[in-house]
Amino acid sequence: MKLTFLGANHEVTGSCTLLEAAGQRYLIDCGMEQGKDVYENQPFPVAPGEIDGVLVTHAHIDHTGQLPLLVRNGFRGRIYATKPTAQLCSIMLRDSAHIQEFEAEWKNRKAKRAGAEPVEPMYTVQDAEAAMQLFRGMEYNTKIELAPGLVIRFIDVGHLLGSSSIEIWVTESGTTTKLVFSGDIGNREQPIIRNPQYITEADYVVTESTYGDRLHDMSQDPDYTGDLAKIIDETLGKGGNVIIPSFAVGRTQELLYFIREMKEEGLVKSVPDFKVYVDSPLAGEATRIFSGDLHGYLDEEAIEALKGGALFQFPSLCITESTDESRALNTDKTPKVIISASGMCDAGRIRHHLKHNLWRPECTIVFVGFQAEGSLGRRLVNGAEKVKLFGEEIAVRARIVNYHGLSAHADRDGLLRWMEAYQPKPQHVFVVHGESQVTEAYAQTLRDYGFQAHSPNYEEVYDLLADRMLAPGVVLQPKAPEALPGSASPAFRRLEDVGQRLMQVIARNRGGTNKDLGKFADQIRALIDKWDR
Repeated sequence: MKLTFLGANHEVTGSCTLLEAAGQRYLIDCGMEQGKDVYENQPFPVAPGEIDGVLVTHAHIDHTGQLPLLVRNGFRGRIYATKPTAQLCSIMLRDSAHIQEFEAEWKNRKAKRAGAEPVEPMYTVQDAEAAMQLFRGMEYNTKIELAPGLVIRFIDVGHLLGSSSIEIWVTESGTTTKLVFSGDIGNREQPIIRNPQYITEADYVVTESTYGDRLHDMSQDPDYTGDLAKIIDETLGKGGNVIIPSFAVGRTQELLYFIREMKEEGLVKSVPDFKVYVDSPLAGEATRIFSGDLHGYLDEEAIEALKGGALFQFPSLCITESTDESRALNTDKTPKVIISASGMCDAGRIRHHLKHNLWRPECTIVFVGFQAEGSLGRRLVNGAEKVKLFGEEIAVRARIVNYHGLSAHADRDGLLRWMEAYQPKPQHVFVVHGESQVTEAYAQTLRDYGFQAHSPNYEEVYDLLADRMLAPGVVLQPKAPEALPGSASPAFRRLEDVGQRLMQVIARNRGGTNKDLGKFADQIRALIDKWDR
């Protein structure tokens, strides 16, 4: 009975863990790397055809994005998830496949002109559709026997519609061992979905740590609708646009829920009938799923709202489908709210809207989710004064708002509340799904609270019966940037050496005062802005 860690180890994306127990091999999640400063998607150490099944905690691509690749390479087992997760995966995996095909087509046009070999997409829409045929939709709180000696149950974890922690009971030689995979633990008092449910017993726990080193501003019960209405009112009153980078699934639907409430209550005085544009076809499809029969998955307020009609419908809501409709938004001078993907601003239509609005001081850019290290969103939140979009340098004069309280992830105290529900404490806790310094910090916090905990490396193997590590795994190196034409000059190699030394100096300054670290960051940012061509 052992675990092998295959993703989201000392990083936030690419969740994947292999459980070998009761004569079976199951993956828990099968996610894709995302963001700019990422590690390479690694090959599976086990032949996909030898994997018996996959357990999916929720639909986000960093937990499901490699499922079509798994099928493409020979996997034919079953994929277990809650029913809403299966529904959301049907649109998200097809959308991801479209992106893979589009990027391969774009690269092949360039390769053809350069006389290079064509490339294959990671997977195709056909692969995504084949993966969907393997899904089995399950209800919360129902035990399912996967094989003799292997039983699972999905528990609501309050992160996304259908999201779950997964309890696993393994019985070997008459002894039963219980594992729990946290999935992404939700923030409290989110709209639409319920608060995370707590689990009280486990021998081993694999827990996420996205916000394991910080707190949300939750000193009082959040007034999401009122706070967002104030931002919209002030911005539209100045003649500006409110631009909200948002993930198409989950966060966009929450925003529409708030905006429906603020319109019903008349909270925006400057432009009461303001228009709201959801500029994402994927968000439109997801919203239709969120509007279906979801009793057993929604919170009480959402169920009451459903009785009065659609959760997300209100006057002046427009969902744009075509690229022409999207472009037209930036020639229309009417103050408006634009919600568009991607949430970290590294791809999608949001980049066009940023290009046309970042330089306008009357506009506001509202961030409502986690911004990964290296993403454009992180740079804007951190105070970049200029950014490059489509080869053009854009001054950042718009107001930048980082709406911490709206995060779908629990903060450090929320994660600790979830862990402290276990009585007695588990034998061991594995900390994953967090930036490297965060996983280490949260593992130390857990040890300070009396837990046995560590953050595993990629390909670490752990024997659950003996409660010991069998193989320490490896530290993955970040993906190298694409090679530039020609060999690097001595001056460029010197610049690379200096860059590596800079990273070492940054690491040695961990624990410095906020004043010193802020000054250091400002100096580095000034150099970046000067030389980012």
